[in-house]
Amino acid sequence: MKIVTLKPRHDRPIRLRHPWVFSGAVATVSREPAPGETVLVADAEGAPLGVGAWSPTSQIRVRMWRFDDGAVDEAFFAGRVAKALAVRAGMAERFGTDALRLVNAEADGLPGVTVDRYGETLVGQFSTAGAERNKAALVAALMEQTGARTFYERSDMDGRGYEGLPPAVGLLAGEEPPERIVIHEGEARFGVDVRGGHKTGFYLDQRDNRRLVAEEARGRTVLNAFCYTGGFGVAAQLAGAAAVTHVDISGPALGQARANTALNALPEAGAEFIQGNVFQELRAFRDRARRFGLVVLDPPKFAASKRELEKAKRGYKDINLLGIKLLEPGGILATFSCSGALSPADFRAAVTAAARDAGRTVRILRELRQAPDHVEALTFPEGLYLKGLLCHVE
Repeated sequence: MKIVTLKPRHDRPIRLRHPWVFSGAVATVSREPAPGETVLVADAEGAPLGVGAWSPTSQIRVRMWRFDDGAVDEAFFAGRVAKALAVRAGMAERFGTDALRLVNAEADGLPGVTVDRYGETLVGQFSTAGAERNKAALVAALMEQTGARTFYERSDMDGRGYEGLPPAVGLLAGEEPPERIVIHEGEARFGVDVRGGHKTGFYLDQRDNRRLVAEEARGRTVLNAFCYTGGFGVAAQLAGAAAVTHVDISGPALGQARANTALNALPEAGAEFIQGNVFQELRAFRDRARRFGLVVLDPPKFAASKRELEKAKRGYKDINLLGIKLLEPGGILATFSCSGALSPADFRAAVTAAARDAGRTVRILRELRQAPDHVEALTFPEGLYLKGLLCHVE
């Protein structure tokens, strides 16, 4: 096995079981490994620290598979998959759903591997060189242990470019998935496009938050901004919202939001669908003095890296300022950030600044985060990417 030796005093994160070795921590490599090849990581004195996958083009040069010098083979991956499934045992029944995250990358000891289940279909993303190199073993283990009919790949995320990998989309095992897979969350039904939808097709990480927001929706007029396929709005309408306004820039997403409204036998007269730039549409609502009883702000990622943080903070402040101004007195704000580079403290500060500029009193009812099947590891704080606030606004 080829050996990656770290510089003096650069071994502490690995000893603390953080799974990333950055390029600046590497002193020497015994021989140039192939992309994704398993390498032994050693400290400056040559003592082994663990084994990981080599990524020659990424700033994260090694992603650790394990923190000992054991084998990384088909049995290893089958074991990691089994542990990931065991962590989630009973979750589908408890949450009343047939859609669940089964593997959550570093948090499950499988860096670069994300797998969601939609009924009998598994959808996977392999974002790193190590995940790509071991994809066949991972797919075989997942198909065998879940009994799923289909494994479809959606490795079309931007991050693969940093690993020197082209996008990869298509069937990896089993039969072709249907054009739309209908999943359920409690009484709600949603159509999922695993071929063309965002990420793996649906935002399963917002499952619990959809329920919490719906609990506040009865009798209120709801603005579902950045609505994608209508998840929050459909849940709110099912819970008795007086009316729901969905806003998104994507025509196809709004079309699916409309289809999901019909799928749940909800009256379309109670739902409005507006295609446009969300910032511009919310400013137009403000200028017309239109008000809502509940505003949901679930924007796409504003910061892909720390270099974009300051711009992202301004963006989160601006959208929350608009959202707060659109709320009736006593209204509810549900606001989110999925930017992993933005800390919960920075997100809270942006919402605080927005409330201050709006001249409104805002009280936090709940702090929100990703659903429990999107597990987090204590040694990998970067795994907490979704944060939110459920607020009462005077």
